[in-house]
Amino acid sequence: MNNLFYKVKLYLEANGKTESEFDDNISLQNDSDGNGDYIKTWNVDGLAQPTEEQLNALESQATTLGNNSQVIQTRKDLYGTSAEQLEYIVENGVDDFIEKQNQIKLANPKDN
Repeated sequence: MNNLFYKVKLYLEANGKTESEFDDNISLQNDSDGNGDYIKTWNVDGLAQPTEEQLNALESQATTLGNNSQVIQTRKDLYGTSAEQLEYIVENGVDDFIEKQNQIKLANPKDN
């Protein structure tokens, strides 16, 4: 479902809309019947529901966006909370903190 989410997000953005359109206007579903994910509800004002071809054209970008989203979440988990980061700075200094953050980024690179 994640890849369909990212495809729809990219489609919205390409057409001057934002991810906030998902809130009450779009629902995605998978009926576990082997047919995969699909758009169940589409009520975006001024924008037609994307065709399968339009969504498929966004496959590569959606995969990159999804992968980067996972990397960002991993980085956040490894960085720790703001309080933990501040404690690290107080105990180890800013230079060590920056080095730690850079190591986390190197170990968890985003796709371009």
